[in-house]
Amino acid sequence: MARNKFDADEEIEQKFNPHIIMRLAKWIKPYTKWMVLSCVIMLVSSAISLTSPYLTRMAIDKAIPSANYKMLVIIAAVLLFSTLIVRILLAQKLKIMTRVAQKIIVNIRHDVFTKLQSLPFSYFDSRPHGKILIRVVNYVNSLSDLLSNGIIQLISDLFTLVVIIGFMIAIDVKLTMVCMAVLPVLFIILISMKKKQHEAWKQESYKRSNLTAYLSESLNGMKVTQSFAREEVNQGIFNELCQKCKTVWIRAVNINNIIWPSVDILSTLGVTLVYLAGINWLGETVTIGTLVAFAGYIWRFWQPIQNLGNFYNSMVTTGAYIERIFELLDEEDDITDKPGARELPPIRGHVQFDHVDFSYEPGNPILKDVDFTITPGMTVAIVGPTGAGKTTIVNLLSRFYNAEKGKILIDGIDIQELLIKSIRKQVGVMLQDSFLFSGTIMENIRYGRLEATDEECMAAAKAVQAHEFISAFPDGYNTVLSANGGGLSQGQKQLISFARVLLSDPRILILDEATSSVDTHTEKALQQGLGELLKGRTSFIIAHRLSTIRNADVIFFVDHGEIVERGNHNELLALNGHYAKMVSGVFA
Repeated sequence: MARNKFDADEEIEQKFNPHIIMRLAKWIKPYTKWMVLSCVIMLVSSAISLTSPYLTRMAIDKAIPSANYKMLVIIAAVLLFSTLIVRILLAQKLKIMTRVAQKIIVNIRHDVFTKLQSLPFSYFDSRPHGKILIRVVNYVNSLSDLLSNGIIQLISDLFTLVVIIGFMIAIDVKLTMVCMAVLPVLFIILISMKKKQHEAWKQESYKRSNLTAYLSESLNGMKVTQSFAREEVNQGIFNELCQKCKTVWIRAVNINNIIWPSVDILSTLGVTLVYLAGINWLGETVTIGTLVAFAGYIWRFWQPIQNLGNFYNSMVTTGAYIERIFELLDEEDDITDKPGARELPPIRGHVQFDHVDFSYEPGNPILKDVDFTITPGMTVAIVGPTGAGKTTIVNLLSRFYNAEKGKILIDGIDIQELLIKSIRKQVGVMLQDSFLFSGTIMENIRYGRLEATDEECMAAAKAVQAHEFISAFPDGYNTVLSANGGGLSQGQKQLISFARVLLSDPRILILDEATSSVDTHTEKALQQGLGELLKGRTSFIIAHRLSTIRNADVIFFVDHGEIVERGNHNELLALNGHYAKMVSGVFA
């Protein structure tokens, strides 16, 4: 469970594979024609811009010595026009690729969010939510530059290099060989720094993830922090995480910064060698125009080399983030529909647990040989000490987790053979921790049944005794709530959550400590409203209040993952066992 701590690095078990970047092709493919168009624009603009040194050579070696003003004017006009065309083309390319990159980013986010919604509870239980959030936002954002500029720029730079080398060879083969003599040194530097670069940026992703996780946790727990006057301690922890982020960032940037100065130094060295060779080494007469033109091509030759170095840096940096994105997308989802799974037809509410075992972690069983049958319309109360496995039973019924052994059947059908969505549409669940989304109260009640009318939403609220306090707000049902119902009492949040579940009209109703935060007066009124709603509906109620469970048709007392007692209220009292001790207050 070390992954569940904000200060624990989430190590990626598999080694970095450069081919992982090729998986981006899935999202790039739909925009191939636009990327090809951008590539063509870049190639045309590069070809046009590369005529400049050649035209300069003509001006110096031919037009100026012969005082051919007409040729000079034509050359100047061509240079001016080509520069204008290049700028227009580059602006169009930037416009196209910015739009394409953002569309790709949206599609990646869509797939990541879709994956998150299909992952089981165990995934979210095993890590801070901040470490999940950073994957969807920050790491996906890091792909933007790579997609909008990097890929097309790479193709353009490779094309530019080929054309430049062609021009240089056409001008002077020997000078070309001298210019490229320093390239092996650059390749050695790039290869030697690759592993260090990737490791440095991977460490940076670890620390940034930890910082985001702690920030998210701190914001969610701010009331607790202030209640215990922990501000200074938490500030110290945050500062320490920030310092670690700073340290690994600086180290990663310093390693990156070895690359581009190397390119700059080597490019200057290449030009110097060309000048020396042109003046002293070749034993031939080299015209000034040739030397100037060649120098122009040399600088243009090293520009794409430098761009390739920057692209390499970006690829290594982004590669560390892409690993995180694909790690999430590749996360094993064991709560999935089996091939050939079928829709659950309208049910009566017959539920059977057939010798079910379950554990969250291997070797630590939570449920052991749970076996029972519930007929339609029965109300089942599940009681027992904390950690006994009560909530796990109802979570298995909703297929939030899969049973390890045994079967769970609804109306005689193994839930493993059913579509998950079709099960949850007919099984209404109110979890122990009620959660409200930002939006109006009406939108929160309608959350699970979007087609419901306002009147139906209000009827559900009235049934759970929420209508009175909702109507007391100035905006009534249109009152806008902040995240998780800020400003409402815990009891009010639970009543709204109750209305949300009841509106979905489930055939099987699960209430997990649904009345734990409701005051005694409201609970009595709530029980009256629920009396009619529970009729004809199979219900599972997890509660500790005697008033909530005493009228259940059957009560299960669960201890250490087993149903140790079962029967109605009077039958269990007569046993004078665990349940009787709990009722009398002896049970701790």
